[in-house]
Amino acid sequence: MRSRAVLLAVWLASAAALSGCTPPPADASPAQVVQAFIERMRAVHGDPAKAKLAVELVWQSARENLEERARRATAAAGQPVTPGEMLVPSMFALAFEPRTFTSEVRGDYARVTVLGRNPSEFAEVHCVREKGRWHVIMELPALPPIQLREGAQPT
Repeated sequence: MRSRAVLLAVWLASAAALSGCTPPPADASPAQVVQAFIERMRAVHGDPAKAKLAVELVWQSARENLEERARRATAAAGQPVTPGEMLVPSMFALAFEPRTFTSEVRGDYARVTVLGRNPSEFAEVHCVREKGRWHVIMELPALPPIQLREGAQPT
């Protein structure tokens, strides 16, 4: 009986230790999602799998915009193009090296302040909670309507 109690105690301690080692999801808080988005964008470099991970962290409106851009690019290129391939890592350049991330949450919206080494190095990133997870609000230009030639049928 005593050995069962000892085994149970060891098992509970192991479970507690393991659960404490599990990092929180990247989108658990506004500051975490901004930090994760920056890290994922830095890692893209033409890797579709890494680009997909970055796309997962942007809000629904941006994901839909990227999906439509990918559909159009697929139609134009004649080969599949993913939404992640619409992100251009070379256009993603940080003005400074982020040091700290703090957030101000108001309901389902948050403002994350990113600070660098110097007081002049700061940026604000807006986030939204969608389906219980935080996402980066990335504003993308609206897509123009597709223009068809006279007599052409939409596909």
